[in-house]
Amino acid sequence: VQLQASGGGLVQPGGSLRLSCAASGFTLDDYAIGWFRQAPGKEREGVSCISSGDRNTGYADSVKGRFTISRDNAKNTLYLQMNSLKPEDTALYYCAAHFGINMDNCPLLGSNEYNFWGQGTLVTVSS
Repeated sequence: VQLQASGGGLVQPGGSLRLSCAASGFTLDDYAIGWFRQAPGKEREGVSCISSGDRNTGYADSVKGRFTISRDNAKNTLYLQMNSLKPEDTALYYCAAHFGINMDNCPLLGSNEYNFWGQGTLVTVSS
């Protein structure tokens, strides 16, 4: 079971990036998948999630209306489209998978309930 996050980079404020999270060894659609981020000196925070079977999604208040999570089942890949980026979005972004209770209602999941984690991809928003 492996998750591979990619797509990070340097972008100016107001710009956009799309992060990808490719899964291998399991079917992504069977799991709840979450995006998390951790900025230097700060705790890890949940950014967005999508439930198994795309039943529902969740977003942190700080990214609502700017970020969109989606899944391409044919490619077994999850995406996070990030628009109107702000300097405070700068962080290492991780994707993680959860299989079990509440996998069909991911907003109820805490970060410690995710079973598998990918390596991070760095997003830097700066002029």
